[in-house]
Amino acid sequence: MISGLLRFAGRSRELPVRPEHGEVVAEARGLRVDLGGREVLGGVDTLVRAGEVLALVGPNGAGKSTLLGALAADLDPAGGEVRICGRPATRWSAPELALRRAVLPQAAALAFPFPVAEVVRMGRAPWAGTGHEEEDEAAVAEAMAVTEVTEFADRPFSALSGGERARVALARVLAQRTPLLLLDEPTAALDLRHQELVLRVCRERAAAGVAVVVVLHDLGLAAAHADRVGVLHAGRIAADGPPAEVFDEELLSRVYRQPVEVLAHPRTGVPLVVPRRAAPTTASVDDTAPESGKSGALTST
Repeated sequence: MISGLLRFAGRSRELPVRPEHGEVVAEARGLRVDLGGREVLGGVDTLVRAGEVLALVGPNGAGKSTLLGALAADLDPAGGEVRICGRPATRWSAPELALRRAVLPQAAALAFPFPVAEVVRMGRAPWAGTGHEEEDEAAVAEAMAVTEVTEFADRPFSALSGGERARVALARVLAQRTPLLLLDEPTAALDLRHQELVLRVCRERAAAGVAVVVVLHDLGLAAAHADRVGVLHAGRIAADGPPAEVFDEELLSRVYRQPVEVLAHPRTGVPLVVPRRAAPTTASVDDTAPESGKSGALTST
């Protein structure tokens, strides 16, 4: 942690300016990414605005995490361009990028048993030497409170459950306080309550003017919490728009190679996506069974 603070503190940085609501914070233009000699993204165009939650959905291997990594400028594109806060990502230094985007990877691992509070405090490393250090304690306390990890602030990170680690990792990212928040499957290890909590936090950050991009497998969560959904298929965006417009039965059935039904929630109207299944068979009592068979004969219907 100390070396990380010194690495950021020793460099001159242009500090971020809070974007206006609706302003484009991150953008991909004709983005191509090759990994292992294979094209993973082929000509992707997308953008995310301040005050918006963009959910990236799609089947395994569609390119969701790769697109997130490219938007974070953690992956070098084979073609096209990524822009962050109005400038090509390559024109920001690493310390300047750390002030503009915070990234939550799929897995959080630490080699040393740092206490939870120290792990969250690592999110403040990019701000060392900027004159904003007085905000550190408030940022850390707020991030721990909204992710409900304050009660085990002194416990070693290595002693936590998988879901608890996921929430601590999210708290670290939130403490970074950047205009762009990039989250890769933040709900995968969480129970029902904490899945909702994490997506509510995303909505609250967006309401405060942050641009949020989140990779999700749960289409129900995406429909309930995202302003826009980008459906990825074979390294390209098959559809992009509000969930109510994008979640189409034909499109999703084709992309996921699984027949689905899209139903409106009876109270909220939010789309519900469920696999199309055959009607289950049920057992019934055959009324023509002999009187002596008191339990009746079971037949399948």
